[in-house]
Amino acid sequence: MPQLHLYVSDEDASRIRARAAAEGLSVSRYLAQVVLRDDTDGWPAGWLEAVVGGWQGEPLKREPTGPFQERDPF
Repeated sequence: MPQLHLYVSDEDASRIRARAAAEGLSVSRYLAQVVLRDDTDGWPAGWLEAVVGGWQGEPLKREPTGPFQERDPF
């Protein structure tokens, strides 16, 4: 089975070890699950619903585009 190596800070490593232990997994198996969970061909579940209509700032304004630009035909 191939092995992948990565470098993380001491703080991140401690957090990863704690999460793996909390789930009763080895660090290697925990990280494999994290990677495979995020390795998809589409958007995460619920992403579109969370984003569409999610703007909470000032109303967006579309500035005038100015006059139509005429270009030479091909």
